[in-house]
Amino acid sequence: MFVHIILEIALRLFGYSTFILDEYIGYAVAAMTFLGLPYVLERGGLIRVALVLDRLPSRWHWPLELVIAASTLAAFGWLSYFWCLNVVRSFQRGITSDTLAETPLWLPEGAVLIGLWLLCLTLVVRSLKLLTQRSHATYPIQAAEES
Repeated sequence: MFVHIILEIALRLFGYSTFILDEYIGYAVAAMTFLGLPYVLERGGLIRVALVLDRLPSRWHWPLELVIAASTLAAFGWLSYFWCLNVVRSFQRGITSDTLAETPLWLPEGAVLIGLWLLCLTLVVRSLKLLTQRSHATYPIQAAEES
């Protein structure tokens, strides 16, 4: 992405362009966002609203965390199922972007799908850790790493 931006700047100095920078930057941002979600979730870096957790006794934290992880897994599992159908359809029909590059859309869509699958896997691991450790910590993964 960095090289493409530098190339585009250099070409525009001479009045030329690749005409695909916006498209590929958009694909890269989508891919990086979804591929980065599992790591950020595992490290406890996502923004959390802990209004309910703060008011509950600590012994109720892990069951609520488990319900949250399971419901999030169900939501992202549902999303990834339909996104997978979309990727397969784009591949089978040979759908390309409407730009000059005519990028096969299953490529950037596939990167997002891999990120969704990794997020689902991370949520499964998180749920299993909550079940096996029954941690009272707000972030069970961090608590496991500290001990």
